[in-house]
Amino acid sequence: MKAFKAYDIRGEWGTELDAKIAYRIGFFLPEILNCDHFLVGRDCRLSSDEFFDALSDGITDAGANVSDAGYTTTPLIYWATARFNFNGSVMITASHNPKNHNGLKVSGPDALPIGYDNGLNKLEKLVENIEPKATKTKGFIQPIELREAYLKFLNGYRIDFSALRIAVDCSNGMASLFVKDLLGKDAFYINDKADGNFPGHDPNPLKPSNQEQLKSMVINRHCDIGLIFDGDADRVMFIDENGKFISPDLIIALLGHYFFEQKGMKGKVLQDIRSSKAIGEYLTQFGAEVETWRVGRAYGAGKLREIDGLYGGELAGHYYFRDFYYSDSALLAALIILDLMTKFKHAGFTLSKLIKTISSYYNSGEINFKIEQKQAAMDAVCAFFTQHEKPVQTLDFDGYRLDFKDWWFNIRPSNTEPYLRFIAEAKTEEKLNEVVAQVNKIIESLNS
Repeated sequence: MKAFKAYDIRGEWGTELDAKIAYRIGFFLPEILNCDHFLVGRDCRLSSDEFFDALSDGITDAGANVSDAGYTTTPLIYWATARFNFNGSVMITASHNPKNHNGLKVSGPDALPIGYDNGLNKLEKLVENIEPKATKTKGFIQPIELREAYLKFLNGYRIDFSALRIAVDCSNGMASLFVKDLLGKDAFYINDKADGNFPGHDPNPLKPSNQEQLKSMVINRHCDIGLIFDGDADRVMFIDENGKFISPDLIIALLGHYFFEQKGMKGKVLQDIRSSKAIGEYLTQFGAEVETWRVGRAYGAGKLREIDGLYGGELAGHYYFRDFYYSDSALLAALIILDLMTKFKHAGFTLSKLIKTISSYYNSGEINFKIEQKQAAMDAVCAFFTQHEKPVQTLDFDGYRLDFKDWWFNIRPSNTEPYLRFIAEAKTEEKLNEVVAQVNKIIESLNS
């Protein structure tokens, strides 16, 4: 089924997903997770109520119960799953996808991510091939209040931010339910009403056009920092005081000041395979050990748990924390960065100056190539560059990452879209342009 992805279930509502499929998913979830009581939350998308009704009907027809968290953020569901000992949970959301899409993020005990490799594959087969038969005693649906407990947890990371001028774009998503309680009335807000039509812009903060409103606000209001959240508030990205977008992976390095310098902690840090070489180089000053792993929460959160890391992050703007049950939280990441920026501002540092100290690399950003022969293209790119220079490190999970002395690249097939993704970084702009041009040439030759 097209909606079953590597990390979650996601697709266009009415075609790839509908109420009938939602019911079947709900009916077979208790069997897959061996769970008789689910925590279920949802975002503000126009189809989310219908999705919830059908999903919950399936769960209860299978004899399991539902605690209804109502409209909320994805990270709250992760946190509450572990905090209140649910053996299974579901967040109804399509994250940053367009408004006519919806989906499910599924977790097991302790908020362990359930991806295609550890459960969604089996669920897909049952949904496709088995007819549900409601023979058990029907379960119940009951509301559960989690907001105040969650705010109490997050407020433990809140300091006095009054020295900062902060701009916030909630993307008309679920961050709007909590952000004003945490950042207060003095911050500047846009798109701060949850609205499934997403009237401000698509809830995808990685898309440059969606950042323009926030960049303008940062400049016009003379802000120190801008924050932009995605639709379900599991990702956050940052704009510096000059209105420039900060590559989200560099925030992994910045977080080191909080955990290692400010808190005096020790431990490992996790990055994804697309992350800047500057992260590991910068974190050496704190004695941190950086590990690299696959892209996506289903892999990142599980790996952070496996290595018992302090925190981790991704190029896409996910930030995972040991103290958040190894899960990602945009609001928690935002609070920690604002804590750091308050202290750095007092010391005379701007956000742009901090980022400049972290990285001196030129970065291509992630480039998408639409191509049928994905494996052949990856092999051809690797073969070309290794015949001219020997890599100092080669990683062969999630595509390939080859590190050379003064540059590196990662080429990988998308797990959610029909693309081959490429990213490169080099010490000189000339080298970066040379690499990107050569990759374009190779891909074009295979597409012709």
